[in-house]
Amino acid sequence: MNAMDTELPTVTVTLWRADAVVLFDWLTSTDLDTVPTTHPAQKQALADLLSRLEWATDADITESSAGEIAAAQEEVAKDMGW
Repeated sequence: MNAMDTELPTVTVTLWRADAVVLFDWLTSTDLDTVPTTHPAQKQALADLLSRLEWATDADITESSAGEIAAAQEEVAKDMGW
């Protein structure tokens, strides 16, 4: 049996929709080769997150308008607390 035949353990994460919209917008507009990392797996994990966000059928974030993105950024930023 090879690695492709085994199911890898997964973790389910619930995100506030605004967070998902902000993350998706950032990941799609960022050159991951310029993001500081200390291990190649970190860049791959970001790419994997983007892929999962693209397929999040319960939160159709891939079609967010510029206005929806701006509103999501505003919502997320006001809860920063730091």
